[in-house]
Amino acid sequence: MTNRCGYIAIVGRPNVGKSTLLNRLLGQKLAITSHKAQTTRHSILGVKTVDGGQMLFVDTPGIHARGGSALNRYLNRTARATLADVDLVLLLLEAPRFTSEDELALKAVIAAGRPTIAVVNKIDLMRDKTALLPYLGALGRRHAFADIVPVSARRGDQLERLEQLILAQLPEADNLFPDDQLTDRSERFFAAELLREQLTRRYGEELPYQTTVEIERFEDQGGRYLIHALIWVERPGQKAIIIGHRGEALKAAATQARHAMQALFDRPVHLEVWVKVKDSWSSDEAALASLGYSER
Repeated sequence: MTNRCGYIAIVGRPNVGKSTLLNRLLGQKLAITSHKAQTTRHSILGVKTVDGGQMLFVDTPGIHARGGSALNRYLNRTARATLADVDLVLLLLEAPRFTSEDELALKAVIAAGRPTIAVVNKIDLMRDKTALLPYLGALGRRHAFADIVPVSARRGDQLERLEQLILAQLPEADNLFPDDQLTDRSERFFAAELLREQLTRRYGEELPYQTTVEIERFEDQGGRYLIHALIWVERPGQKAIIIGHRGEALKAAATQARHAMQALFDRPVHLEVWVKVKDSWSSDEAALASLGYSER
């Protein structure tokens, strides 16, 4: 029996459902999600082993036009750099829209020259289903895609078919990871991401983009993890917002993050969280690097 194995980049504009798709394909939450754009800041590898091979999915930050800050430039670089090192690209779009940022993502895909499947997401939200076929036809005229697949990542519609098409596009090769491995990222990394997810979900439109999380201490204490986390913000006023009245807002966010960590790590977690100010960290290349924002 032929075995296939290869890397698949999931790319697209912000907030189109890339992380939701990754989590659905893996059958387990790996990438953090929220309704806000640019939730994903790092490329995340998800490994799915099936009969006939291994699919190595790489979730990427959304390709976007808002490129003013060092953080925004980092996000775009990370997404584009991933395209150079994969065997297949999934270009995620949202029916029936095709925005200027979708065009940016498509241009990046074309420049990379990799085989690409257009994955048209959120078809369950389309009120006028008759608009889907013309949309798919127009999409096919934009680029010679290997295939075009309408899906609902949220509900799982058409994902089995998508998996079959993906596997067929991968090169014949032995599996690169053990069958039971899910990712190459560390538990320390996911601890930071799960806390950042709560910040993204709980606070206003702008504040989450001026916060980041650093894990200062991560210890296995024989059956439970002790985790000390720092939330970095850019201004003292932001620190006050995150902490909230009598610390209630921070306590609630930390509690939800701890529950998510325990579910992912499958063990008790003792989490302590502090908030500190690092002036304009998102606009400073050196500050970004010191906080773990570097291409892998």
